[in-house]
Amino acid sequence: MVLLAAAVCNKTGKAIISRQFVEMTRSRIEGLLAAFPKLMNTGKQHTFVETESVRYVYQPLEKLYVVLITTKASNILEDLETLRLFARVIPEYCRNMEETDIVDQAFPLIFAFDEVVALGYRENVNLAQIRTFTEMDSHEEAVAKSVRETQEREAKDLMKKRAKELQVQRRDAQKGGGRNSAFGGGFGNSSYSSSSQSTVMDTPVDTPKPSYTASASRPSGGGKALRLGSKKKDVDTFVGQLESEGEKVSKATTSLSTTVAKASTPAVDQDGVHIAIEEKISVSAGRDGGLHNMEIHGMCKVKVNDSDYGRIKVNMVNNDKRGIQMQTHPNIDKKLFNSTSTVVLKNPDKPFPIGQDVGVLKWRFQSQDEANMPLSINCWPNETPEGCEVNIEYGLEQQSLELQDVLITIPLPSGVGGPVVGDCDGEYHYESRKNQLQWSLPVIDKSNKNGSLEFSIAGHPDDFFPVEVTFVSKLSYCDLQISEVLMLDGEQPIKYSSETLFYVDKYEFV
Repeated sequence: MVLLAAAVCNKTGKAIISRQFVEMTRSRIEGLLAAFPKLMNTGKQHTFVETESVRYVYQPLEKLYVVLITTKASNILEDLETLRLFARVIPEYCRNMEETDIVDQAFPLIFAFDEVVALGYRENVNLAQIRTFTEMDSHEEAVAKSVRETQEREAKDLMKKRAKELQVQRRDAQKGGGRNSAFGGGFGNSSYSSSSQSTVMDTPVDTPKPSYTASASRPSGGGKALRLGSKKKDVDTFVGQLESEGEKVSKATTSLSTTVAKASTPAVDQDGVHIAIEEKISVSAGRDGGLHNMEIHGMCKVKVNDSDYGRIKVNMVNNDKRGIQMQTHPNIDKKLFNSTSTVVLKNPDKPFPIGQDVGVLKWRFQSQDEANMPLSINCWPNETPEGCEVNIEYGLEQQSLELQDVLITIPLPSGVGGPVVGDCDGEYHYESRKNQLQWSLPVIDKSNKNGSLEFSIAGHPDDFFPVEVTFVSKLSYCDLQISEVLMLDGEQPIKYSSETLFYVDKYEFV
């Protein structure tokens, strides 16, 4: 098959848009399209006409025609199949099928045409793939924006908190020593340490104005200190300021699902020692069964909030039976962990940093065995004369897990209206703007380890893939647990807090 051009024209042969896939002058394509209406025989149910040099394959679209111009040697059956795909692409962008709509959406239509045909030959694509290729949403850009906003918000909240603490210290000092003794020599001679002053240096904070006078609040040193009312700066200023004060700020390397999962998980009240276990999973599986790849990355972080608990050790229980690869931080005693699952610094005289999340252990697990998947999805579309009947079911493969906020997203064909839903375990929502059916279940555990959803809609079986899944869990996939936290001196148990988060980075059935 050699496709010379694809065009949308009116009944007089005037070209509204035309895309040539081989070298062809404008005058030639306009001449071919102008001759097209004169060649059609009225009253005959043909979808193609031929001349001595080319073949026209066409389909009416209300007041317009979508026309493919091919060589006479091309396969007419393939031409008709390609024509049907072009006729389905155009309503994706033009609702009313008027000339003005076609002109307004000319560039998106041409880009979509290029996905169907390349250099005159049909590409092996369907409507759902064309939609994905032309949208080209940048997942990385969305992640970067989300992480940037989160860092800016966290940094601003931290600066507000510290500014309020500093204001309380000033007020207490003023009450204790009086205005003359505390502020007589300027702020540089007050009792506050340089570290306290540096916490708000060059940092944008929205705080109430202090009650002391301008002359008393002016530092005796350089002109940059204590700018409580400075203008808002770039987020890098926030991050750099926090890092200079010893705060550890995560970089934009996590996915968007990471931000959503953490936002939906309530914060845990932290004790003197806080331990966080975090795992993320990426799964790619086939629609007809079979696991293409599954990867799990995990990390354990220790945060010491009380300076009295700097020299500690953490005893863990590793119940893994799958052979998950674990790796300790270079400053952690690796031999001791491998033998007793105990996390302790190599240098016992060196304490943990105060107020920082310190990654002490990370692990990775990769598998292509379906039995290792947390959740399996079976989507079964059946073609009927009216469209498709779709049956989709889930199965909890790891019954030791409890999955929360489960959302299964099924793409739907556009321009055919909403689905007719029959039986449904859980709840569903039709997202008309995104052409998606969202199936949500608050919890999946061993008590409801299986469930199904049935619906019918016009479309083709390929229109309902890829199926995407998201969830969060407060149980670790690798089954790593904290048994106790002890002081190095005297083996005294310490009260600690902990949290576990297992979330989805990518989970799809293609």
